[in-house]
Amino acid sequence: MPDEPAQPWAAQIHKGATAMPIESIQQDMFTVLHGEPVPVVTRWTYDASDPFAVSFAVQTRNDRWIEWFVARDLVVAAFDGPAGEGDIRMSPQLVAGYDIVEFEARSTGGRAVLEVDRALLRRFIDSSIDVVALGHEAMRMDLDKELAKITRSCAG
Repeated sequence: MPDEPAQPWAAQIHKGATAMPIESIQQDMFTVLHGEPVPVVTRWTYDASDPFAVSFAVQTRNDRWIEWFVARDLVVAAFDGPAGEGDIRMSPQLVAGYDIVEFEARSTGGRAVLEVDRALLRRFIDSSIDVVALGHEAMRMDLDKELAKITRSCAG
């Protein structure tokens, strides 16, 4: 198939029904955990209801998912050079002949470095841009609803 990636990673993009506007996308792919010989399954999700964020989840050995939310513009910036500060950092790399984006996530519990195929990640981001164009995110947000959520969480 001409759309198959040359790298040993797999990806599939799931989109909403074609009769209605696409509101979310999801792409599963194998990702290399730095220093580990066996790839792990990752799931990238973009939803128009949270237009500034991308969800990135890693499947554990117990079939649980550990999920992070990152700014979509951080992922976009990582195609051209190092991006991010603090807990989430990303940068393009060439590793053993593979064109990847290195994704580093830190927390109080530790640190994980993952290597994501750049072409597959680009395909995911391009699909997210088909859902909500870059620069149009604020038009998709219901600010009253978001403020109500923040107010409710602060009241408790």
